[in-house]
Order: sequence, then structure tokens, then C-alpha cells
Amino acid sequence: MTVTVLVPDDEGVSALSELDGVLAVRYALGEPLPPEAAKAEVLIPAPGAQKVTDALFAELPNLKLIQLLSAGAEDWIASVPDGVLLSTCRGAHGGSTAEWVVAVLLSLYRELPGFTAEQASRHWGRRSTDTLQGKRALVVGAGDLGRQLRRRLEAFDTRVTLVGMSARDGVRGVDELPELLGGFDIVALMVPLTSRTRGMVDAGFLAAMKTGAVLVNAARGPVVDTDALVAELRTGRLRAALDVTDPEPLPPGHPLWEMPGLILTPHVGGSVHGVRNRSYAVAAAEIGRYAGGELPNNLVHGEY
Repeated sequence: MTVTVLVPDDEGVSALSELDGVLAVRYALGEPLPPEAAKAEVLIPAPGAQKVTDALFAELPNLKLIQLLSAGAEDWIASVPDGVLLSTCRGAHGGSTAEWVVAVLLSLYRELPGFTAEQASRHWGRRSTDTLQGKRALVVGAGDLGRQLRRRLEAFDTRVTLVGMSARDGVRGVDELPELLGGFDIVALMVPLTSRTRGMVDAGFLAAMKTGAVLVNAARGPVVDTDALVAELRTGRLRAALDVTDPEPLPPGHPLWEMPGLILTPHVGGSVHGVRNRSYAVAAAEIGRYAGGELPNNLVHGEY
């Protein structure tokens, strides 16, 4: 039996072409679906699409699985009908996101923005800087992103502790955060956005962090209370690196733009060359499992 999969681009067709028992059919946003849609069991949404509308679901009567090309699923969970599976692309973006975290930490500790400004003014300001070596990092999120970050930070002789939603071997529990926060130089957020993580980093969380520590948000903007972070950054007690914000995109007049001790990037942690190929490699593996009668590894059942 052949499983029909609707894919949004030629890269997807190529990535699925060698899967046994899978027929990849190209579709285009804003155009009528191809005739094969009536029997399609799997849909890969186009990158950037926020959800599938009820009208589209009505054209996919045989839909059984939505396979995302992103690791985050918060925009999709509420809109997926009962009986339809939802699988993420967890594993495709962890390396590049972890790389972004290391890059901003090195930039902060080695004062690269300051040296860049001095280069522009032709000022030779030789001085010593801080270092990533020997720092203690608390990585909140013990999934693929957190593990990828731990591996990279440890290569810089950084001591890393992972925190998950629940404690297990080698991972501390999120309920331990209040007692942990004060002992770390870096707190890196690598969690999905759920009802448990929304607003997790509030004024109390930030106040418990060590003076001089760096908060890194590579998760989702609403994990952090923006007003509380702005208030803390204004004092200069903490520094931060944000790839995501709340709101996002950040409005031109927002106070975050002018905060001291902040590196801000426009949600580009996973935006690197080759990311589409890595995403489709994970998607193909997930769809291959489904076509073989197994459940995908990256299933999302409600909130995760």
C-alpha cells in the first residue's frame, strides 16, 4: 500500500523519493490542491505557515499525519483535528541553535561588540577580557537542543548542568530551579513553549540569578517576562542574549533595543545554510516510520 504525502517544494519531493511505499506529491500555497490530495495521508506544511485551516482539512479527508519542518509545535497543537497525528522536526535544528548560543556567549565574554566599535573608530584598545572557560552553565531544557548545547559548551571547559521538566539520571528537575539559579554564570533557555514554560522566567527567577550572570533565550519569547527582564537589565546586574522576544518581531520603539549588556538577534539561531536538507532528512525518517506501520519518534500529543 502506498502512502501519499503532500509536500510544499521540490526539495521535499526529492527527499522522499527513495522511501519505499511513499508517493510524494507537490502542492503550492494559494493554488488548488492536486487530485492526489483526496487520498493523502501525510501533509508537510509549507515553511512559515502558522496552521492548517479548516477549509484545507476539508480537502484532506484521509489525513492521518502532519509532519512539521520545525522543532516547535506551539502554533499547531490547538488546530490539529482529533485523530490526526502531529510530528515535529526535533533533531534538525539543535546543532545550529547551540552554535548560536556559543557564539553570543563568546561575543559577550570576549567583548567583541566593543572591539568592533573600536575597529570602526580606528582605536587600538588592547585589554584583557573574560572567558567562557571555567564558567558554570545551567541549561534549562534537556532535549535535543539542550544536549547539543552541553556538548559544545563542554568543549570550552564550561561546566554544564541540564534541567528538565522532571528529574532523571544526569538531569535536574525544573522544581529545583529556585535553589540552582544562584550558582551559575549562564542560564540558557532551550525549552518548548507550553503552559508550563510560558512566563517561566519572571521577576523572581531573574532575581534569583547570580549577579553578573548571563541569561540566554534560544527558546521562545514568551518563556521570558519581557518587562521583568528590561527592569533587570536596566540595573546592569545581569546581561542577556536573546534570539527570540515577546513581542516578536520587536517593534522599533521597544526598550529592549537600547538595553545595556544585551545581544539581540532576530530569531536566526536555526537559520543556517543547509537547514532545509537537515529538516527533510528528519521528516523523511519520520514519514518512513509511519509508512512502515510505526509511530513517528517526534510525535506531539497535546502539550509536551
